[in-house]
Amino acid sequence: MRIGVDAMGGDYAPREIVRGALEALPSLNGYELVLIGDEETISKELKGSKKPANDIRIVHTSQVIGMDEVPVEAVRQKKDSSICRLVQMAAMGELDAVISAGNTGAFAAASQLRMKSLPDVSRPGVAVILPSFMGPIVLCDAGVNLVPKPHHLVQYALMASAYARKVLKVRRPRVGLLSVGEEDMKGTTLVKQAHELIRSCSRINFVGNVEGRDLFRGGADVVISDGFTGNIALKLTEGLAEGLFKTIAKEIALASPELSKSFDPVIKRVWANHDYAEYGGAPLLGVDGVCIICHGRSDHVAIRNAVRVAANYLENDLNSIIAAELAAEPAARRPSQ
Repeated sequence: MRIGVDAMGGDYAPREIVRGALEALPSLNGYELVLIGDEETISKELKGSKKPANDIRIVHTSQVIGMDEVPVEAVRQKKDSSICRLVQMAAMGELDAVISAGNTGAFAAASQLRMKSLPDVSRPGVAVILPSFMGPIVLCDAGVNLVPKPHHLVQYALMASAYARKVLKVRRPRVGLLSVGEEDMKGTTLVKQAHELIRSCSRINFVGNVEGRDLFRGGADVVISDGFTGNIALKLTEGLAEGLFKTIAKEIALASPELSKSFDPVIKRVWANHDYAEYGGAPLLGVDGVCIICHGRSDHVAIRNAVRVAANYLENDLNSIIAAELAAEPAARRPSQ
């Protein structure tokens, strides 16, 4: 199996990306890692590392898509960018999985354009593992499909449920639809229509509407949303967790330096359960391949774990499971079908 990594994407590229890839190597039995980007820059990072890089191959590209560039335009204009070459190699069967912490919109657009979608998938969606106080949950979509149709949300429910079963080991994931109230009649037209469709699906363990606060209460194992709302919920959760832990650590230190030393291991252990880096990256569910989208601020820990996520996805053959789930559920198909 071959896993490709965009060495030029992310706030801390290429150093943290290359370091994370190297750290992932020992756990990859029989896998080849391919770093995509400027060969000279990547080679310097590899030479400066103390870890052996015998199982890493470099594919040179002359361009980089910036984090602030317009996604579709950048994909069209920079065909020799690390993101475009990465996805093109996957589409040609030269890579089995691709990973990037670069421009999320460009990576998602390139993946959907080049890798295409699985049968019966109308629009792929990003599935993020979101830490909650009651354990991790899967949130889908977290930012790709901003204006979905009702049947898209049904597809997300099926795909994210399959992901939760295999990755989180939840035997029968409870699926909730993110809304402004628990009552069936509440929500936008999209939410109401999606609610009716999802409830009709026997393959989905639907628990109804869930509110934002339920993300932290463990009321569902999978939460479905349009990409706009889902991304806001994701960023809000990240900011809340980071701010909360910093505030607690600061207050303990002010109260007593000795107490701070005693609590430090506990704070670090709890923070590890709520740190996005520990979950690596988020798969773009529904593409005909394995596409792992990483946070723009990903460090070596996040990249190392993203490689693990990609390997896990491949080993579980999740795309075959997703395709079977969608084929068996009429409500997931386009209305015209």
